[in-house]
Amino acid sequence: MIMASEDQVKRYLAHWFQLGKRVLRHNGDAILPDPIIKGDRYSEEFEQCWQTLLDHQSGDCYLEGTSETIQELLSPRWEISSCSRCQMPVPMIDLGLQSGLCPCNDLSGWPNNELPTPREPINSKDKLNFLAHRLRKIDH
Repeated sequence: MIMASEDQVKRYLAHWFQLGKRVLRHNGDAILPDPIIKGDRYSEEFEQCWQTLLDHQSGDCYLEGTSETIQELLSPRWEISSCSRCQMPVPMIDLGLQSGLCPCNDLSGWPNNELPTPREPINSKDKLNFLAHRLRKIDH
């Protein structure tokens, strides 16, 4: 059985946070850490938010525009896949049936292929070392 890992759910939230989606808590609070990415890693604000969401005492928390709780997404029933419309990560029931609409449904003007898409942190040094290694192989 395929299931969403913590890393996949974390990536899912990070991508949607970059588009301004918030996490809504059971008590009515809305969470949107800023910034999401700092250099080659997730920001401290995002990491603190993630730890809060993992805490069972936080109660039911949902990404704005969805109905699945973060805790449900971490169960074996769910996997994270790509939206066929916008390629953003979306939760799907393990049977391959989408739970509902993609969170992009209520974002006007999305997808917008003229704008950079949300991303994960990038370690520029590692990327440059990989490219340099490939170039050295080609040169020989």
